[in-house]
Amino acid sequence: MRKSRIKAKLLRNEPALITTLHFTDPSIHEMISLMGFDGIWIDLEHHAFSVETAWGLMRAARVGTSDIVARPAKGEFMRLGRLLEAGAQGILYPRCDNAEEAAQVVRWAKFAPLGTRGIDTANPDMPYLSMPLEPYLREANEQTFVVIQLESQEAVDQAEQIAAVPGVDVLFLGPGDFSILSGIPGQWQHELIRQAVAQVAKAAGAAGKHWGCPAFSRDHARELLDMGARFICHNCDIVILKTAMERMQRDFAELGFTFENRLNADTGSERR
Repeated sequence: MRKSRIKAKLLRNEPALITTLHFTDPSIHEMISLMGFDGIWIDLEHHAFSVETAWGLMRAARVGTSDIVARPAKGEFMRLGRLLEAGAQGILYPRCDNAEEAAQVVRWAKFAPLGTRGIDTANPDMPYLSMPLEPYLREANEQTFVVIQLESQEAVDQAEQIAAVPGVDVLFLGPGDFSILSGIPGQWQHELIRQAVAQVAKAAGAAGKHWGCPAFSRDHARELLDMGARFICHNCDIVILKTAMERMQRDFAELGFTFENRLNADTGSERR
């Protein structure tokens, strides 16, 4: 059974770097995994592609070394299980409200005696009927990790209880929704967000668990690492591509090229 690169790093208290891929071209997942990133975040909470498409993307990533960190939507028991059977090493569970919900996620993600996950064995995670049952169950429980995402002040206030749940490996602050629900949309340096980060870090440390957060820059990642974070997510393919295209437009505008940039049409600006 495939070993989790991220879980091994966390056990050694080493930082793990995860990046997000939104595009559904398997070549991108193959390339990023061959480049050796620790994890690829595949998001089925906010995007329209199916579990079947996710299986193909995970298959492409298996040629390299990256873990798959799959995010279902809140409460999606069936989708969570199918993502694990497709070979995801980790589940990033969004909008968790309390310790009871976190414990339920662990039960969905782990086989007995740690949980109630259902068995199939004919899928890529085993893979394909290739292992005796008992070693498979043991390895699956050991290699699968659970990341619980806290996205409201109410959830952050429950961080200590959530971190204490057996089987929860990582607490993860989601600053986007947190900022909106807190009435400070996009204000990443706001004191409320800084306080939430500190709360999550303290709760994880007290329980002997790891924690993480998206890093908006290299300097921000250093700040998070200095606070004890080890599960760091940075950037995504659509942002990287868009930024590169904007840079190309700026460079070529100096040569006299003009562009009808409809992404900026609402602001009345046009790339020259």
